[in-house]
Order: sequence, then C-alpha cells, then structure tokens
Amino acid sequence: MVSGPNLNETSIVSGGYGGPAGGIIPTRSSNHNTNSTEEVSRGVAVEKLDSVKKWGINTYKCTKQMFSEKFGRGSRTVDLELEAQIDVLRDTKSKYENILRLATALTDHFQRIVQTQQALGDAFTDLSQKSPELQDEFGYNAETQKLLCKNGEALLGAINFFVSSVNTLVNKTMEDTLMTIKQYENARLEFDAYRSDLEELSLGPRDAAGVVRIEMAQHEYQIHRDKYERLRSDVTIKLKFLEENKVKVMHKQLLLFHNAISAYFAGNQQQLEQTLIQFNVKLKPPGSDKPSWLEEQ
Repeated sequence: MVSGPNLNETSIVSGGYGGPAGGIIPTRSSNHNTNSTEEVSRGVAVEKLDSVKKWGINTYKCTKQMFSEKFGRGSRTVDLELEAQIDVLRDTKSKYENILRLATALTDHFQRIVQTQQALGDAFTDLSQKSPELQDEFGYNAETQKLLCKNGEALLGAINFFVSSVNTLVNKTMEDTLMTIKQYENARLEFDAYRSDLEELSLGPRDAAGVVRIEMAQHEYQIHRDKYERLRSDVTIKLKFLEENKVKVMHKQLLLFHNAISAYFAGNQQQLEQTLIQFNVKLKPPGSDKPSWLEEQ
C-alpha cells in the first residue's frame, strides 16, 4: 500500500506532471524560523530601548548634578593634588602652543630670507658673467649669498625639526593625556550624580520598595565609583609619564635650537654642520629629485 503525503513535509502543487509549479505550502519548520527571526528582532529592539532609557536616566542625573554644583547646592568629589597637576598641564600646553606658533612664524620668515638670498646670489652670478669690469665684485658677493643660503637651509632644517618635535609633544602626547582627563572628569560627574542619588534615597522611607531602590542605587554607585577611581589612576600615571617625556624631549630640542641659532649667526659653518649631525637632522641631499620640505611649504 502506498502511504499518503506527509503533512509535515513541503508539497508542491502543480497542474500535472511536468506542468508549471504551483505554490509552496509552508511547513511548521518555516513557521518556527519566522518566529525565531521575530523573537531576535524583538530582542534587539528591547535592548536598544533599554540602552536609550539608561542613557536618558544617566544624562538626567548628570545634568542635575552639574547644575547643583554650579549653583552651590550640591557637593563634588575633589582631588586637590590631581586637579592642581591638571591645571598646570593645561597652562603648560597653552604656553607651548605659543612657542609653537612663534617658532613656525620664524620658520616662515626665515624661509623667505633664504629664498631671497638664493635669488640674489643668482643675480650676482649672472652679472659677474656679463660685467667684466665688476666680475670679481659680483663674483664674491654671489659666493657669499650662496654660502648664506646653504647655512640658512641648514638652520631651517634644525628649526623645522624643533617645530615638528614640539608639535608632536603638544598636539599628540599632551592631547592624549587631556583626552583621558576629560574622560576622568566625566566619570567624576557621573560618580557624584549617583552618589547624590544614593544619599537622597537613604534619607527616604525604608519600606520594601524603598529598600529595593536603595539596593539598585548602591549597585549603580559602586559601578561609577570603580570607573572614577580607575580613570583617576590612569590620569595620575599619564601625567607622570608625560612630565618625564616632556623634560626629555625639550632638553634635546632646546639644546638643538640654541646651538643651531648660535652657530648660524656666529657664522660658524662647521659648528652648524656638527649640530645637525649631533641631533640627527636630515637635510635634502644635493641633486635629489624629491622636493625638499622647503619647497613643499
């Protein structure tokens, strides 16, 4: 005996053998997959809604705490020693930014001088070839300008190296520490917001609902306290290493700047060249097809 079709399997309905296929009857397996997809979608939606809800509550608490501190109604956690170090860093960064601006301006101005000396040397050379009666006078003036131009490019290389190093210190190293400080300050605000919330609830009724709210507030308080203390430790460590790095970098760069400037204006070409070698300042080799950093400005 031939058994009938299993209703749990998919049946294909057609007009006859070899005819065009009809509709596909969905099985309970297909329904199960559809339900699973819907459950996953609902789970994601609930998770997003819960995330938005937590963000809203956190924002409200922090905003409330911020205004309370601003108008003197709320207390804030203060680490006097750490905040003093942070203030010093911000002041130092501002002063170093001023040095960076001035050194960059010096580079721009001196670059124009070197370019003018180059042009003047070329003009003297041209006239020395076309003015026999003044050939010697134009000739040694041309050589002088070419030498000044060569030494000027060496000095520019040193100043550019100084500017690059200070720029890295200010806009990367210091900025990275300030980003961590910003995270620490946000964590401090959150910590105080949840601390204030816990203190308010602790003064309220101690019924069953009140005890549950206090326990939840205690849990949130502990989470934000741990985050605050972790970031405070991170800031302390970064400030320590930043100070050590700053001293090391600036000791080298200030010595380079001083030696290069002194050698150039004293007309000591040998000392200027030795300074570039000492601090490993690379200049464009003669005849290189690659444009120098001066040409790229």
